[in-house]
Amino acid sequence: MNRTLFVFLAIMVMAVVTYLIRLFPFLVFGRSEKPPEMVLYIGRVISPAAIAMLVIYCVKQVNVTAFPFGVPELIASAVVVLLHSWKGNPLLSILAGTAVYMLLVQKLFV
Repeated sequence: MNRTLFVFLAIMVMAVVTYLIRLFPFLVFGRSEKPPEMVLYIGRVISPAAIAMLVIYCVKQVNVTAFPFGVPELIASAVVVLLHSWKGNPLLSILAGTAVYMLLVQKLFV
C-alpha cells in the first residue's frame, strides 16, 4: 500500500470514529431526554478530578531536599493559580504555567 493511500485511509478512519463518538450521546439519550443524574454528576466532577490527578502527577517527583528545591514547580503553580483566578481561562493558565516552568528549568535552574 502506498503512503498516500495509507494516510488517506487513516484520516478517513479518524473522521468516522470522531463522528461516531459525537453521535453516541444522541443515540443513547435522544435529543429531548435529560441524561441520567449519574451522567450529569460525572460531567461536573470529571474535569476537576482530572486536573487534580495531573497536579499530583506533575509534582510527585519533586525533591525538596535537593537543588532547585521545588522552586520552579512552586512558581509555575502559583502562576497558574493566580492567572486562572484573574482571567478564568484554563487554556491561558495552563499554557502560561507551562511556559514559566520551562523557562525556569531550562534557563535559570540549570
